[in-house]
Amino acid sequence: MEKDVLLTTGGAVPGHEIAGVLGLIWGSSIKAKHLGKDITMAFKHMVGGELGFYTEMLDEARKAALERMIGKAKEMDADAVTDVRFVTSMVMQGAAEMMVYGTAVKLKKI
Repeated sequence: MEKDVLLTTGGAVPGHEIAGVLGLIWGSSIKAKHLGKDITMAFKHMVGGELGFYTEMLDEARKAALERMIGKAKEMDADAVTDVRFVTSMVMQGAAEMMVYGTAVKLKKI
């Protein structure tokens, strides 16, 4: 049975101490806009409201990046990833990268 990797935005995991730091770990995903939907969203932007297509696109990128980071953590046999952070950047016109990073660690129950 595959174990779950604990994720936390903090530097500690309650009920555990960090037995070892395995190193920096990350996952990323780049998503591009669909031209037809981009035109529709431009009109919606003019009248206000949530740009649902972009929200959905970034959610998909966030999930993919997180899954990739967790996969790498499992390959390293990490028990947890601490100090988890998300960042996004525009790679080129119409494409954005979502990256998640943190510190892969081994834990010891206390």
